[in-house]
Amino acid sequence: MKRSNRLVVLTEYFLENPRKHIQLPYFVELCDTTKSSISEDLDIIHEVFQIKGLGYLERTTGAGGGVKYIATSSAESSREFISTLQKKLEDPARILPGGYLYMSDILGDPSMVREIGRVFASCFAHLEIDAIVTVATKGIPLAYATASFLNVPVVIARRDPKVTEGSSVSINYVSGSSRKIQTMVLPKRSLPDGSNVCIIDDFMKAGGTITGIKSLLEEFSATVQAVGVLAEADDEEDERVITDYTSLLKISPVDIQNHHVSVLPGNYQME
Repeated sequence: MKRSNRLVVLTEYFLENPRKHIQLPYFVELCDTTKSSISEDLDIIHEVFQIKGLGYLERTTGAGGGVKYIATSSAESSREFISTLQKKLEDPARILPGGYLYMSDILGDPSMVREIGRVFASCFAHLEIDAIVTVATKGIPLAYATASFLNVPVVIARRDPKVTEGSSVSINYVSGSSRKIQTMVLPKRSLPDGSNVCIIDDFMKAGGTITGIKSLLEEFSATVQAVGVLAEADDEEDERVITDYTSLLKISPVDIQNHHVSVLPGNYQME
């Protein structure tokens, strides 16, 4: 196989299989070439990935040596994307009765959601994560996008048990903003005991839902390695019940009288 063809084949494989460790003999057979040629190809792909801000190839040596693709977004690309989200959400046309902000179109845009997942994956690239956990329903697309770059499964906690999911573990928790008692359930088969997990959600006020998920995960002896939220409320800091989280955006209370909303970058930091 010619080098130009090999580069296409290898690049496509890495983009479709992030964080999957593969030994070099697999690529030697796949491309019908030599190990030295594959090694040179990997150098080229690694360099281009870094230049384009798509991540990098992590290579290991020794008997079990191989390579895996770590998908990331460059700090510059992430800042530009966050700025784009800010401008979209600051549109006065998004303001709904009651001071709410319309965000469903962003959560329904595959390209937007995919880029949000890439930014989260970049923030948590240095962590060992076995699964992404979210609560139904609006956090689901963000969870799947993040999971696609970390190459891990998605686990969904729900408000009500489903007969098709078998026996479940349920907890009651207090909503941080409304102070109401809520219920959250997770099927026993959905998450192996002792898993390292990352919680992803679309919006956080006081953090009651995140606290509820954490309490539920304790029943599975899971370790929460990270918490990522697309946006946090800027007026709930005094009542916030969690402090260790990563947000991409911070939304101030909607000024209904002047038809204005302010959106700022969150506390995210790129590794």
